[in-house]
Amino acid sequence: MHLTKQDLVEAERKFRLNLINSISGAKPANLIGTISEDGQPNLAIFSSVFHLGSDPALLGFITRPTDEVPRHTYENIKATGYYTINAIPSSMTERAHYTSAKFDRDISEFERCAIEASYLPDFKAPFVRNSPIKLGLKWEQDIHIPLNGTILMVGSIEHLIILDELVAENGYINLEDAQIAAISGLNSYYSLQKLAEYPYARAGQIPQFNNK
Repeated sequence: MHLTKQDLVEAERKFRLNLINSISGAKPANLIGTISEDGQPNLAIFSSVFHLGSDPALLGFITRPTDEVPRHTYENIKATGYYTINAIPSSMTERAHYTSAKFDRDISEFERCAIEASYLPDFKAPFVRNSPIKLGLKWEQDIHIPLNGTILMVGSIEHLIILDELVAENGYINLEDAQIAAISGLNSYYSLQKLAEYPYARAGQIPQFNNK
C-alpha cells in the first residue's frame, strides 16, 4: 500500500481515522484522573503521554480541541492545577476503555466503570488504586497547536508511586513485570514483553553488523 497526502484526504473518514491513529504503533495506555473545583472526580483514558525531561521531571500529553466538545480533563486541570497519570493494568483494559465515553459532568467514570480511586492527604486529584505505576502531577503550562487545535499539556511530577520490586537498582522500570497495557489506534490493546537490553550507545563501541 502506498498512499499520498491526497489519497489520505480523499479516503473514507473512518478508514483514515483508524489508519493514522494506529500508524505510530503501540503507545502507553494511561488513565488520567482529575477532580473539579466542586469535588466531582473524572477519569479518562489517554494514549498520548510522553517524557519531556528528567530534571525537572516533566511529562506531556495531548488533549483534543476544546471548542466544540467539553473536555472535562482539560477543564479540571486548568481549574485545580493538578492531575494524576496511572498506567493501566492488562486486567483493567475493558473498564479503562469505556472511560472514553462522553459521560455527563455529574457522572464519575470511577463509579460507572468500577475503577477504585485512591487519594493522598496533600494532593487533590484522584489516583487509580490498582495501577502499578501512579504519578501525581502539577500543571505547568499548555501549548496550543494551531494546525489542528490540539493542546499539549505539560506537568511536573510531584508524586511517583510504584511497587518497589518493579524498579531495578539503576532506576529502570520492568514494564513486563508491571503487566501494563499499550494501545494501538482507538480500541486495540496489547501487553508488553521485554525483548532485550543494550548498553548506552557510544560511537566507539558499535558492534560490527552485517547486511544479511
